[in-house]
Amino acid sequence: MSLGHPTAVPRLFPLAMSHTRPSSLETPSPSHHERSRPGSLTRIHILFLVTLGCADAAFLWLGHYLAYLATRLDPKVILGSFSEWLLLPILHLFLLLGAFMAQRMYQRRRLVGHLDEAIKILLVNGVLVLSLLAILTLVFPDINIYRRQIVYAWAFTTILITLGRILHTRIQWMAQSRGWGVDRVLIVGSGETARIILQRIQATPKLGHAVVGAVSDQAERHHLQQAPWLGNISDLPSLIRTHGIAEVIVGMPEASTTELVRIINYCEREKVGIRLLPDLFQIMAQEVSIGDLSGLPLLTVRDSALQGWNLGIKRAIDVVFSLLTLIVLSPLFLLNALLIRLESPGPVFYFQVRMGLDAVPFHMLKFRSMQANAEAHGPGWTTPDDTRRTRWGRFLRSKSLDELPNFINVLMNDMSIVGPRPERPVFVEEFRRVVPNYMERHKEKGGITGWAQINGLRGDCSIEERIKYDLWYIENWSIALDLKIMAITAWKILFRTDPNAY
Repeated sequence: MSLGHPTAVPRLFPLAMSHTRPSSLETPSPSHHERSRPGSLTRIHILFLVTLGCADAAFLWLGHYLAYLATRLDPKVILGSFSEWLLLPILHLFLLLGAFMAQRMYQRRRLVGHLDEAIKILLVNGVLVLSLLAILTLVFPDINIYRRQIVYAWAFTTILITLGRILHTRIQWMAQSRGWGVDRVLIVGSGETARIILQRIQATPKLGHAVVGAVSDQAERHHLQQAPWLGNISDLPSLIRTHGIAEVIVGMPEASTTELVRIINYCEREKVGIRLLPDLFQIMAQEVSIGDLSGLPLLTVRDSALQGWNLGIKRAIDVVFSLLTLIVLSPLFLLNALLIRLESPGPVFYFQVRMGLDAVPFHMLKFRSMQANAEAHGPGWTTPDDTRRTRWGRFLRSKSLDELPNFINVLMNDMSIVGPRPERPVFVEEFRRVVPNYMERHKEKGGITGWAQINGLRGDCSIEERIKYDLWYIENWSIALDLKIMAITAWKILFRTDPNAY
């Protein structure tokens, strides 16, 4: 969400769509020869896995060879024969393949985060290199192994394997977006949650999902225009067999335990994958603890992770990163100020009231990206082609540079770098009336970026879904999570092509 100026209004209610059952599907059913056993690996999926393993092996060998060359540059180092050197990459390869399999890194990969995978490779490979050194020392005491060679091997193999996996993932995503290795999916549900699932699948074709249709016991309430109603939940087994379904996604947060068990049994019987989108209470109840009140046992359902020392740690990170950002980017601040004043009359900065911690209002600071009288007729939402924007302001918003003064708000303790995105009071009053648990997000300071924003929930999106992401962040806060969100935000700002997407 762009900060400071109003943004595109989020959708609060599902679209009105037809719920009639079509006689035929838009997505044709696979032929008898094309359809494999539901849940089984197809040839293209096996190809993805085999090429991934080959890429890991190739880049590991290349990393060891570079380490060998780097070590030989030191005149004080006397390496053994080439055949002795080969022992190092061979043992490392067997350890790596085994460890990656144990860590489920050769599972059929969907939307894998590059940062998550890079951190995992860094840690796993570090343990493997230490294990490799211990094995060589114990089993082959006469072999010449230098510490710098081990360090070089760890550094080069980690970097190259990570780059290789990023390249392989990109190729796989491109192939899946063009229809290669696509899995046929059924959605169980027909309401707002099911619509969100359908939209997310359609927005990310690289996931490799093709939605065949939807299943629901309430055909009259079907709201998924691009996923035709195929039948009732009791028809799941026959539909899975008929359409070669590989995965079932359940979007029924209102379903009872009995209904969910019935759906799971159907899917297990047909050997297909099943995924469920949790409801709000399930997200809030991830951390449950038992305490007491004068001897009376009490169940704590929601206990924020940001308490005690954690608050001090988060504040220290905010101060350090904000100071560094303001110092390093101070020339950019001056350039923006100059160009804003040259293009249109009015102040350089734009102050806007937002709701922060405990719903206390504060003035959020931004670079002005619109005409000085943009809100002469009251607050409103912007549109992609808003005529109130200045030419330089349009560029600022496309790169989120108008939000840089938010770091001043962080230093003033009004905001945090990472947290739920603060909204304007007029919209908070609107959302709190129609969105359950909306005010829960104000139990923490608002952020420049957040978990919802890096997952694409900004602007024209479901407020209910954004609340789930905000509450999940509050419940699962950690230093590593904050650093991850900050890194992903920086990457997407630098390399994105869509000015309205994070």
